Amino acid sequence: MADLATRTLALSGFHGGSASASVSPAAPARRLSLRAKPDAVAALSAALGVQLTTRPKTSASSGSRHALWLGPDEWLIIDETEADLPAAAASSGVLHSATDISHRNTALFVKGRGAEVTLNSGCPQDLSLAVFPVGACSRTVFGKAEIVLMRTAEDAFRVECWRSFAPYVSGLLAEGAEDSGH
Repeated sequence: MADLATRTLALSGFHGGSASASVSPAAPARRLSLRAKPDAVAALSAALGVQLTTRPKTSASSGSRHALWLGPDEWLIIDETEADLPAAAASSGVLHSATDISHRNTALFVKGRGAEVTLNSGCPQDLSLAVFPVGACSRTVFGKAEIVLMRTAEDAFRVECWRSFAPYVSGLLAEGAEDSGH
């Protein structure tokens, strides 16, 4: 009988933060890289159960499902359940490209009054609430790693990164959190 490989969580056992900002791994989630033309947005939104936003730096959420605008024809769909996102997109009946990237990404939450400072320790983007309000999202960099960043509350962010960059990103976030209270 063959042994089955089991996947460990990329950030299993990770903990970091300070009194002003906590950094913690997100629970496993399903992710879909979605590309579609404007005439397919309505049908895909209905099929996926979440509105695909068409304005830069915006996102929409419905329950545990989030749609993050990454480009004029590109979204990252995140679902915190075991939903079959490719099948949901396929049920739309419109032309699109949908790739399950659940295995590729992982996420961290950065929360607390020092969350902006923590992220700005490695991200050059202006994350002030006036410029990057709740629901804002963007593909950007953190240190030398590409991330997708979403503001989930006034003092909270979701940081999506590739599994292979997770130790690097989590380590930099932990260092940024330690410095955020100074």
